[in-house]
Amino acid sequence: MSTTTTYAVTGMTCSHCVHSVTEEVGKIAGVRNVEVDLVPGGASEVTITSDAAPAREDVREAVDEAGYELTGTSA
Repeated sequence: MSTTTTYAVTGMTCSHCVHSVTEEVGKIAGVRNVEVDLVPGGASEVTITSDAAPAREDVREAVDEAGYELTGTSA
């Protein structure tokens, strides 16, 4: 069984940003898939499918490593 969690990330503007976030978040243990709905200049949605919901701190650190900011969790 897997779980899906969506986070809001700011600072992303292009496909390179999407690639960077996808790569870093994908390194979190248990993550199976990362999808990004890019909103240039706004809050992009990063949807993570994983074995179990990743710790928010792990997601924040991965997003920070990519150079962006985790601003919230979507419903």
